[in-house]
Amino acid sequence: MKLFDVYPLFQVEPVKAQGAYLYDKEGTEYLDFYGGHAVISVGHSHPYYVEKITNQLNNIGFYSNSVINNLQVEFAEKLGKVSGYDNYSLFFCNSGAEAVENALKVASFKTANSKILAFQKGFHGRTSGALQVTDGPKLKSEFNGAINTKYLPLNNLNAVSEALSEGDVAGIIVEGIQGVAGIIEPTSEFLQGLRDLADKYGVVLILDEVQSGFGRSGDFFAHQASGIQADIVTMAKGMGNGFPIGGIIINPKFEASYGLLGTTFGGNHLACAAATAVLDIIEQENLLDNAKSLGSYLTEELSKIKAIEKITGRGLMLGLVVKGDGKALRSALLTKHKIFTGGCGNPNILRLLPPMNITKKECDLLINAIKTELG
Repeated sequence: MKLFDVYPLFQVEPVKAQGAYLYDKEGTEYLDFYGGHAVISVGHSHPYYVEKITNQLNNIGFYSNSVINNLQVEFAEKLGKVSGYDNYSLFFCNSGAEAVENALKVASFKTANSKILAFQKGFHGRTSGALQVTDGPKLKSEFNGAINTKYLPLNNLNAVSEALSEGDVAGIIVEGIQGVAGIIEPTSEFLQGLRDLADKYGVVLILDEVQSGFGRSGDFFAHQASGIQADIVTMAKGMGNGFPIGGIIINPKFEASYGLLGTTFGGNHLACAAATAVLDIIEQENLLDNAKSLGSYLTEELSKIKAIEKITGRGLMLGLVVKGDGKALRSALLTKHKIFTGGCGNPNILRLLPPMNITKKECDLLINAIKTELG
């Protein structure tokens, strides 16, 4: 049997990782400014993280959600305090796409409506419902057609207001920062306007923080810089630092009932141990502050390079808009300088998504490598 060939692969096989570095079987060291699709939030093989998972596995690794699991309660309470959403409820799942699927389902249950407003260039996952609110026609099959979705331009409140006035809208879904599109931010005014319009029309505001959450932007959730609260927030990626876990946090005005949502693996003992360790490390090492300060440093230094037209995003979720061939730069960084960076739908944009405990020294390695390639 062979693998189903759907991924273009870096020609690197990491066999070990530590902190912000990956190592292949020859011992070659690679600096990780991609974080495996923004998943590695607190560094590879963090000793505390490894200890927590190992200890948990020595006790119990898994049982279903048919029994009490106080690790879920512990994580929920800690997440509420760290995120500022302490009066909300938490539902666990396994991935970002599942989080979006469940968020859409809750919105539809709440409003009894069927239409979702989403935004151009947005990405929310590859499962059927998540894909239907993703602006990516090439990703969809004929099967992906169950949700009535209207795509609107980002940062255009008039378009949102007009769409809401047509009725039958269950919810609005928007990324805290658009990741796959190339690090595009909704403005604070736009997010505040969405909150007002959602309240006015009685629809559910869903903030997709799968890529931009868990401190990557410098705020725990990227949308919190605008001063709003969502009705539902979707989470995954950095939540588990590599261990598969996702979730949604849900406004207390939504009533739970048995059978409304369900999952086999979501919130299992190992996943909760991993996610709780991530929260502990974020707090203990002040990683929100680190993301802000080093994000500002990278933006300031990289802005001095003439061949970089613009830098988008904030914290350690940055997009570099390069004059010329950004794909060639990304390739050179990997092959010549042994630095992983991320691409996106726009070949002229590089995504920087390093672990949040990256250091200034490691930032300088990236800056100097880019200067070498771009002059």
